[in-house]
Amino acid sequence: MTYRQHTLSRGMATVAAAFAVFAADAGPLYQIDSAVTVKGQASPSWDYLAFDPASSLLYVSLRADGALVFDTKAKKVVRTLDDTKGANAFVLLPAVDRGFVINQDGSATVFELATHKTLKRVKFAEEADNGFYDPVTQQLLVTTGGAHEAVFLDPKSGEVLGRMRVDSSKLEGTAPDGKGNMFMALRDRNKVLRIDMKRREVTAEWPTPGCEQPNGVAFDAANKRVLVACRGASPVLAAMNADNGRVVSTVPIGRGSDVMVFDAEQRKIYTANGVDANLTVIDQVDADTYKVAEVPTTRPYARTMALDPRTKTVYLVAAEGTVDPNKKFGSDVAPYYPNTYFKDTFTVLSLQRR
Repeated sequence: MTYRQHTLSRGMATVAAAFAVFAADAGPLYQIDSAVTVKGQASPSWDYLAFDPASSLLYVSLRADGALVFDTKAKKVVRTLDDTKGANAFVLLPAVDRGFVINQDGSATVFELATHKTLKRVKFAEEADNGFYDPVTQQLLVTTGGAHEAVFLDPKSGEVLGRMRVDSSKLEGTAPDGKGNMFMALRDRNKVLRIDMKRREVTAEWPTPGCEQPNGVAFDAANKRVLVACRGASPVLAAMNADNGRVVSTVPIGRGSDVMVFDAEQRKIYTANGVDANLTVIDQVDADTYKVAEVPTTRPYARTMALDPRTKTVYLVAAEGTVDPNKKFGSDVAPYYPNTYFKDTFTVLSLQRR
């Protein structure tokens, strides 16, 4: 054997050994387990999801049709919540048997989780996007865009407790730290805010270098890290020090991410990437070290998600669509982002490890 042959042989053996170690460590990987098409939506438009582990129900915001309740065990829609036209997001509070549907018109539909009975619909702004709960101060924080403000609600009465002006029209993901603060991404300002929920004011404003268009946010209490999904030209997951806002690590993710989830039990981060039609699953090795675990395919424009914390099943929704050039369409996420979706194509996906 020549020296070159010997060197080549050793190199191939090293690569083979590396793949063998990966194969041994990989274990079960995520794969689409079910794809259930929900009939009846003429031109579906959707946004956020929420999962209730106690009932195994998935709440789906189908804006024109209202809030759907999807039984993940029976794999079917079991009802549409009353008075939820314009549904865009959910806040579930099992401890008080309440659920809130955040509607696009700046209202919240309050319902009983146990019975799904609608109690009332309260108006608090001219428009709204999403809602988040702080367990320390027991307040709901609702994000608005056009109004440039965050609205604080009493979850028991639905009454407005306060308002906070924010210099942004893209108030995005927000997460509590368990100590009375919320961290909020401003997508059009490339910043993350720290909000004192008791005083209802901003106590820190941090830029996000290397993280363009911060969007989804989660909080890792054990390591004091703010985790941010950034959906700019070079999309990444950014981990920020919660004490000083310093970005300590970034990892590439897919394009068009709208929601991310941090599962503290597994120390894994999930980002739903609609443009690339995949899910980036990232391992948290330690507070400052993150690596991609796997990237399963999903469906085009499946950008929002929910995680079952017990089974680790991932739920997403998508529909078949097109760009109709006679209508206004967005190009900030992709050059041609669908503005029309086809009837009877809205689909609930579940991904499980196999």
